[in-house]
Amino acid sequence: MPEFELKSLGDDKFAIRGALTFETVTGALETSKDLFEDHARIEIDLSGVTESDSAGLALLLEWINWAKHYVREIRYTDIPGPMRAIAEISEVEDLLRVGERWTGPIETREQEEG
Repeated sequence: MPEFELKSLGDDKFAIRGALTFETVTGALETSKDLFEDHARIEIDLSGVTESDSAGLALLLEWINWAKHYVREIRYTDIPGPMRAIAEISEVEDLLRVGERWTGPIETREQEEG
């Protein structure tokens, strides 16, 4: 099984290291429930992702939905090129782009202020 790690870096920042694939996303989702629970703002660094597939992309989209449902803010940094390519082919690149900026309550506040 491919290696995967989701760890807290402090200050509401998290990092993924290893594969984000069909083999690892179930564990990643379970791990994230505990790690993200006490955070209103979550920033996930994806620069350490070594392998990804459509299941990895689906997990990122699931986390965006989770954040909106639980009134959290979430953002991704350094989304890997292969993951972007899968999003483009699947025609969900706009959904993935949402995750490149803060999404959730802060987005609503900015829209109201603008």
